[in-house]
Amino acid sequence: MEWSDVRIFLAVARYGTLGGAARHLQTSHPTVGRRLRALEQAIGHTLFQRTADGLVLTDEGHEIVALAEQMEEGALAMERRLAGQEQSLKGNLRISSTDWFGAYVLPPILAEFSDAYPNVDVEILTGTRRFSLAQREADVAFRTVPFDTADVVQRRLFRLEYGVYIAEEAPDPKHGDGSGIRLIIPSTRHFPDIAWLIDSFPNARPVLRSNNRNVQGRMCSQGVGIAVLPRVVGDQIPGIRKLELPTPPPGRDVWVGYHRDLRRLERLRAFLSTVSGHLANATS
Repeated sequence: MEWSDVRIFLAVARYGTLGGAARHLQTSHPTVGRRLRALEQAIGHTLFQRTADGLVLTDEGHEIVALAEQMEEGALAMERRLAGQEQSLKGNLRISSTDWFGAYVLPPILAEFSDAYPNVDVEILTGTRRFSLAQREADVAFRTVPFDTADVVQRRLFRLEYGVYIAEEAPDPKHGDGSGIRLIIPSTRHFPDIAWLIDSFPNARPVLRSNNRNVQGRMCSQGVGIAVLPRVVGDQIPGIRKLELPTPPPGRDVWVGYHRDLRRLERLRAFLSTVSGHLANATS
């Protein structure tokens, strides 16, 4: 039994379709189907039931999922350990972050890094999904909450400051009231800065929700409403200005983390050194 076939089995089990597994594995739909059939023939059992909604694990399939995941963890640990021994400053480096961090914080850092290490190919993975460091979906990740797994080496990078922004030509809203004011907020309110914004302008009305800070800022510049944004975002968006308020929104810490097996990966260490140097210069 080949690990590559077991990897396909796990991808199909997780995504429920051959197409979803193929996209995750970056291979073709026919290849996934062919390798899955070969695995079923090799072990003499049908692992999936074909339904109108996709592929569903059979009883035999359920029985081997845990064993397949153990094989996966062993293969990934081997991959991480070998990658961590690489001493050359070339190869791929996958970086995970939120959209706004990738758009407004990383560009000058990566420009400096790419100039210094032109043989390292960088891939930036942005969005709300948290890419797995253990599965090497990403080599290094930036987050606004600490990492909660023991196998991740992490450190606090800096304190992220927030501000409240409004279209340049719009009049200042009344702090503590907000009557007649519209708010632009994320799709979820479970953020300290958003709770602060709603408390600071209790009579304002939320009119637009978006989980993308850049979208929030652009809508703010069109006069749709006021928005609370990381200052590194708001200060770079044309057409908006920061309100001077009695107290600023609460800040958050930015953390960087990577799997402990990659701690000796030279290109990762070089990137983290570039990050630290850039931030030190930015705050000095």
